[in-house]
Amino acid sequence: MADEVRIGLIGCGRIMPAHLRAMKRLREAGYDRFRVTALMARKLDDALRFRRRGEGPPPRPPASTNPNDPLGVEHHYVSDVHDGEVAVYDDLDTMLAEAPIDAVEVFTTHSTHHEIAIRALEAGKHVAVEKPMALTCLAARRMIEAAESAGRTLMVLENHRFHLHTRAAAWAAQSGLLGAVQMVLNMGIATREWSPDVVLGHTPWRHDRLAGGGCATDFGPHLLDWARQVGGEIEAVSAVTRCLEPIRREYDDGGNVLEEIVADADDTFFAHLQFAGGAVGSLGFSAAGHGDPIALPGGRAVYGSRGCLQQGEAILDDGTRAPVEELYLDRAGDVDERFPLGLRDAFALETHQFVEAILAGERPELSGEEGLRDLAAAFAIHESALSGCEVRVDDVASGAVSAYQDELNERWGIR
Repeated sequence: MADEVRIGLIGCGRIMPAHLRAMKRLREAGYDRFRVTALMARKLDDALRFRRRGEGPPPRPPASTNPNDPLGVEHHYVSDVHDGEVAVYDDLDTMLAEAPIDAVEVFTTHSTHHEIAIRALEAGKHVAVEKPMALTCLAARRMIEAAESAGRTLMVLENHRFHLHTRAAAWAAQSGLLGAVQMVLNMGIATREWSPDVVLGHTPWRHDRLAGGGCATDFGPHLLDWARQVGGEIEAVSAVTRCLEPIRREYDDGGNVLEEIVADADDTFFAHLQFAGGAVGSLGFSAAGHGDPIALPGGRAVYGSRGCLQQGEAILDDGTRAPVEELYLDRAGDVDERFPLGLRDAFALETHQFVEAILAGERPELSGEEGLRDLAAAFAIHESALSGCEVRVDDVASGAVSAYQDELNERWGIR
């Protein structure tokens, strides 16, 4: 392969600006081993909206007003990243057959990830897909099989893995700084913007369980990937889920209700975790909750036999008390590898890894198998909630436990 990967972007929706901004930052850092050569969306106007500044339909307003939320990123265009022609498509088969692309990045809704990824892999393209990897674990396994059969790269875009605070926490836990990890905690209730009537209300599939909606599989992979980084592999899960706000509303600027939507997707989950290394943990997340949000200090904590992490600090039995990110940057030996070109944008880092994996013919850190582990842990929450019993993550990953997912597989024809 040449020293440049030609990428087609599929799904021109709310998360696209964060990815294009990241690509722009890669270019600004001097990284030019990729080029966006195609855009595809179900509606051609959605693709044209991102092709070239000064052309196409007007930008949508960001879904979030929080500048730290990827959905709050200002609109970007491919022309902000680099010059050159960009083909636009509203049909996947046509794009795969005609577009000058070596790889695709998939930003569509959960229910379409497996179909798009498998068709792209069968067409000989490398694939990176937004988290969660797939609609069910069976669909994820089919994606892995397609990548192996095609001899192509499959990567999951779990941006939280690439954040400095995640890398630092993982280093503190895995290096022995905290001693043996004993407890892993992550809790956040009510999120203001990420409430059922605000951001969730603008993405209708998030209301629908059979469309892949629900916090356990939408937000859960972020929390569970972090938990696996600091605690090791999750062995078993015991959990409950609820849809506490089954009526969701769209409002006009004056606060008047425009539409009421009946939802059956969970907006809340609580899970107890057992890790293979002996640690235990508790995760909870809710997009519901009226009044003010509440969370653990810093939202998450790790306790070990020699100290703990909380509120971004390492607090050790030897008297050390320091920001864990500072300790990581000062002591860890993998900082340059984890943050090439001095980049800190997690979206830029994941695209960098995808491109480098393709060019080197190597498996990316967030491979399909790794994405399946996160997905299986997320569906273990649902499987446990449905059965009322603890479930093993390996059994969910293999399909031995799949009662919750069976209806999803039937609905979407996943065999």
